[in-house]
Amino acid sequence: MDDIKIFLSEKDIPRKWYNLAADLPTAVPPPVGPDGKPITPEVLAPIFPMNLIEQEVSLKRWIDIPEGIIEILYRWRPSPLRRARYLEKYLKTPARIYYKDESMSPPGSHKPNTAVAQAWYNKEFGIKKLITETGAGQWGSALAFACNLLGLECKVYMVRISFDQKPLRKSMMKIWGAECVASPSDETEFGRKILKEMPDTPGSLGIAISEAIEETVKDTSGKTRYSLGSVLNHVMLHQTIIGLEAKKQLEIAGEKKVDVVIGCAGGGSNFAGLSFPFVHDKINGADITIIPTEPTACPTMTKGPFAYDYGDSACQTPLLAMYTLGHTFVPPPIHAGGLRYHGLAPIVSQAIVEGLIEPRSYHQLQCYESAILWARTEGPLCAPETSHAITCVIEEAVKAREEGKEKVILFNYSGHGLMDLAGYEKFLSGELTDYHLPEGEMAKSIGELDGLPRPAAKKSGKW
Repeated sequence: MDDIKIFLSEKDIPRKWYNLAADLPTAVPPPVGPDGKPITPEVLAPIFPMNLIEQEVSLKRWIDIPEGIIEILYRWRPSPLRRARYLEKYLKTPARIYYKDESMSPPGSHKPNTAVAQAWYNKEFGIKKLITETGAGQWGSALAFACNLLGLECKVYMVRISFDQKPLRKSMMKIWGAECVASPSDETEFGRKILKEMPDTPGSLGIAISEAIEETVKDTSGKTRYSLGSVLNHVMLHQTIIGLEAKKQLEIAGEKKVDVVIGCAGGGSNFAGLSFPFVHDKINGADITIIPTEPTACPTMTKGPFAYDYGDSACQTPLLAMYTLGHTFVPPPIHAGGLRYHGLAPIVSQAIVEGLIEPRSYHQLQCYESAILWARTEGPLCAPETSHAITCVIEEAVKAREEGKEKVILFNYSGHGLMDLAGYEKFLSGELTDYHLPEGEMAKSIGELDGLPRPAAKKSGKW
């Protein structure tokens, strides 16, 4: 029997990150101010260190990974590539299903790939404290882990619904020395404003981002910066170590071609991390179907317009060209908290505009059904976010069976679900429901985009 687990040695860890911005047929529209004019890097300087801003705007195809970051990544990287033979057998599919197991990191997800990098670059720049937001808690725990290793202070604003649903994530953050507060909170002006207007709000990533940025820019010491776990180009860049490792492992497995690449997408980081090296191949002629998946309760990619919008609810960020449901959108309280973001990474959005990737959305109950099937065949409990990718994998594997075609399906197992058992219990007891997003509610939040600058009509290579 062929190997079920495919490993790389530590000497095979990638030494460079891949930057898709160098190869997109059309450049990503630049971040702009409310006047529609592109912002300068200096505008971002109070929020991010300049060494990360340089990565954010870089058009270099390959960017070296510093040895200091690699030495930390060795704790769990290279991560294994596994073959889902037991799911294949259950589905009676001719497809060969592989998954990159990112649950092996200490916090249990893909997030430390960029958390370690961001903490390292901030420390190199002389920063002493990082402030961030988190949805389901994977990013918050990853940054807490990274800051602990590098000797930085860390504060996390956690979306209130996840703060209540996932209390053990708070414990992880505290163990690694971070402070975690529920958002909206009474610690910021914007948080107090939201609590006054909507005292029972479940919160949103947009609100939590606003609180984190507000506290960051009010610190006049110059030693505090904001850190973001998804959306921005440098975050996508750091995650490409996933796909670069996967390519080497598929070669070891003897696979000459990949037919389908799948990942769940909230802001877009784990999807980008696996898929971007394969998007590069598609740009250069490879026949690959690349699918980001999302919840129907927060259908950013499948129902939102491509437009300029703020990344946060208080409109403190520059305007980003992305698929969005509007910065005032508050998603229903689904358990896949990491997929409850109103926007999508501009560079992932641009790949959709180019027709390089094909998004799909799925209902919560269907995803839990897939997660249970996964657990009863393959064994592990996946994160609710990851179950969206698994749902698509099952769909594609069944399609291969019906077509009678051998296919290679690759997906990102972005995190384990050991902190999400409360959601599983609610599903098993029949307490979970599907959320049908009211069209009027979505139209209202999208209507907030009226009056904002618009991306120009697409032209060859530019906007």
